[in-house]
Amino acid sequence: METPLATSTQPARSVLPLAALAAALGDPTRWAILAELSAGEPRMVKELAKKLKRSPSLISKHLKMLQRAQMVATGRGRLWQIPTAFLAAPDKGQVDFGHCLLRLTGP
Repeated sequence: METPLATSTQPARSVLPLAALAAALGDPTRWAILAELSAGEPRMVKELAKKLKRSPSLISKHLKMLQRAQMVATGRGRLWQIPTAFLAAPDKGQVDFGHCLLRLTGP
């Protein structure tokens, strides 16, 4: 008699292409942007620029790179955020992009 396979109760997570993920994570400014967005709160470019002490044009450039890698998305009111499917633990600043789990806050 065959035993049925166990099924997972957790929903399947999206997995981003590894090459795009690696390229997008190659800059400290993009890491800082992801850290700011990892709490799950949408932010405007001006808010991110002020918080990170960078120009809005630089933040926009990096957000576009993260958007091409599908790591962030923009919605109403030009608010940027990490898609909720990737927010593993927003209260802890953890983001799960499939190939890696990023812990974007201190221990």
